[in-house]
Amino acid sequence: MNGSVKIQHTHQERQAIVYIRQSDPKQVLKNRESGFNQRALRERLLELGWKKQQVIVIDEDQGQSGKEATARDGFQALVAAISLRKVGIVMGYEVSRLSRNCADWQQVLQLCALFDTLIGDADGIYNPRDFNDKLLLGIKGQISEAELHSLRLRLDAGRISKAKRGELIHHLPTGLERDGDGQVNFDPDASVQARIRLVFRKFQELLSAQKVLRYLVKQGLKLPRRQRAGLHAGELLWKDASISAVHCILKNPAYAGAFAYGRRRTDPSRQAPGRPATGRLRQPRELWLALVHNAYPAYITWAEFEQIQDQIAQNRQKMMERLTRKQALRQGAALLTGLVRCGMCGHTMQVAYKAGGRFQYSCHAAQAHYAKPNCQYLSGRAIDEAVVQEFFRALQPAQIDALERVSGG
Repeated sequence: MNGSVKIQHTHQERQAIVYIRQSDPKQVLKNRESGFNQRALRERLLELGWKKQQVIVIDEDQGQSGKEATARDGFQALVAAISLRKVGIVMGYEVSRLSRNCADWQQVLQLCALFDTLIGDADGIYNPRDFNDKLLLGIKGQISEAELHSLRLRLDAGRISKAKRGELIHHLPTGLERDGDGQVNFDPDASVQARIRLVFRKFQELLSAQKVLRYLVKQGLKLPRRQRAGLHAGELLWKDASISAVHCILKNPAYAGAFAYGRRRTDPSRQAPGRPATGRLRQPRELWLALVHNAYPAYITWAEFEQIQDQIAQNRQKMMERLTRKQALRQGAALLTGLVRCGMCGHTMQVAYKAGGRFQYSCHAAQAHYAKPNCQYLSGRAIDEAVVQEFFRALQPAQIDALERVSGG
């Protein structure tokens, strides 16, 4: 390893950190050699003059992608240690282990340059304060991000190609099962089939998902769910009906025998930090990446499926028009519109205006989602008055301080 002459006594007085990461749990379990090579860097640090107790291995990010730093606790701890001037050198088998995002990588480089921390990999040791070393590390970071982009392009191209042929294997909704030969059939449990057909039949009769939900709850009928993962993986569970479960059945084209891919796309601006599965938004049908008819046995025809989607869209439009006419959010007397949460279920409480200028905060979440009685309703004016009094009570010390400063001036 080149660059040992860059190591100064001031570096060896501080910690030496070996950062270990592999991209997913499967690599951690099966690609064992990469883990061995990364851990061998610890011995290299001992050869370079650091003491055994000074060498720290950070491996909390095993099975995590280097695409972003928010979900990597080990990386965050590394950055914090560098910022506290505790680290003399950071070792990674290659730059891509530390980060596959140029923004995160440049942050590390700037911190290392500021606090005189060396960076090492399998090729050598670099001093980010040296222009040439910093330039080389920057190029390596760009190559690392480009590699991730190329890998994703190749994987996505293969996946989309199979999807357009209807051959991509993905999770089937409850009511459809894939046998050992890869053929898709109806669920062998006749009660599951009957319950799903009932949902479609009642919607065609009642023309409203909320009415279907209320019918199921009134009749004490639950909806089936075939667990694909978790504690009950492979088991059939019967769960209380909810509006989301009803919509999942009505909106899934697989029940019409169609294979669909790309119905949701990720919007980075809506993703929660550290939760890559969030921020996925439904796309209009013309933007789906693949749609193959007659790929599965069908509970309804495609024409019936389209009629159901049109009816759901009409219902949504009518509801929006009704809410626009009925509600005047932020224009009524209530001060806490959208801020009050139900103490029983945690959902946001809505404002209901009554005759004589009265209004209430009420929770309709249980009724809207599960067709169950409302949690509670509370007199709005009393709550607003209590909040206003508490607000001014909390503000009073600041007002006194401000008055004293003005008087003293």
